Amino acid sequence: MNILIRLPNWLGDVVMSTAFVNAVQQLYPDAQIDVIIKKELNGIANLISGLNKIHSFSKQEYKGLNGVYKFGKTLRIENYDLFFCLPDSLSSAVMGWATGAKKRIGFGKEGRFFLLTNSYKKPANLHRTDEYISLLEQFAGRKITERSVKLDAKEIEQQDNLVVINFNSEATSRRMPIDKGKQLIGLLTNTFKTAKFIVVGAPKEKEYVDELLSDARNDEQVKNYAGKTNLEGLCNLMASAKVVITTDSGPAHLANALGASTIVLFGAGNEFNTAPYNKQKLTVLRAGKLECEPCVRNTCKLYGIPKCMQLLDEMEIVNTLSLYLNHA
Repeated sequence: MNILIRLPNWLGDVVMSTAFVNAVQQLYPDAQIDVIIKKELNGIANLISGLNKIHSFSKQEYKGLNGVYKFGKTLRIENYDLFFCLPDSLSSAVMGWATGAKKRIGFGKEGRFFLLTNSYKKPANLHRTDEYISLLEQFAGRKITERSVKLDAKEIEQQDNLVVINFNSEATSRRMPIDKGKQLIGLLTNTFKTAKFIVVGAPKEKEYVDELLSDARNDEQVKNYAGKTNLEGLCNLMASAKVVITTDSGPAHLANALGASTIVLFGAGNEFNTAPYNKQKLTVLRAGKLECEPCVRNTCKLYGIPKCMQLLDEMEIVNTLSLYLNHA
């Protein structure tokens, strides 16, 4: 059997979908399993075990619904038996339809049910990982009990004094405000004198990270890695860290899936739906002082900057980091 899975479009969602891929492998142990992933996220697919082929899709190369159809059509030669469509978009269903897969399975969103042979209702109030798996359960008529969000980075020796910091997020409502970030980094470096801190970010986040570290005094203790790693390099760096401190973002899910001790600082996002899935070595911190938390908006309409992030308890972050750093 040949199976094709259209992975989600966002980094964190791709990581959360690894449990779905693993469940498909459990149900169809003899199948060839291929995936479609956004070209920018291709490095993550390389860390998902058990895949046969990785098809990279570029929106720049295949524009609009016509481009999506053309891309899907190039995969007809693979003769797929099943196409699992994890994104809710109409375009992803068009892509599946164009592949000619015998069965095309997805949630019946955006009026796309006519493009799917098996369309199901998306369950409410589930964690994103469980939401994806529910699609497989509804199609297969079987309960999935083993759920594992996991990425396989290179075998890297953990550095006991290394802390990786990510204060970025695609949504400004989940990004650490500059002033708060500067205070936190100053407090962490002054408190943990023997620790090494690496602050990460994508190339487009370099300006933000540069400003964040503009007042950092100890160049030997704090390093700026913004724009200096690709996704696989970021994964290897996180896998080698003793602890990762991160906002609610794709890197939070990366760290958690790699088995790193992870402290996640939540603002606008709803941790019950989108927090990292693996509970071991995970601490979620939220201020919880505002009636609007969580608003799940991408921008803060009330305060301009995310006050929910500003109100995070700095000493709670310090104490949590201390527990992880001192844990064998």
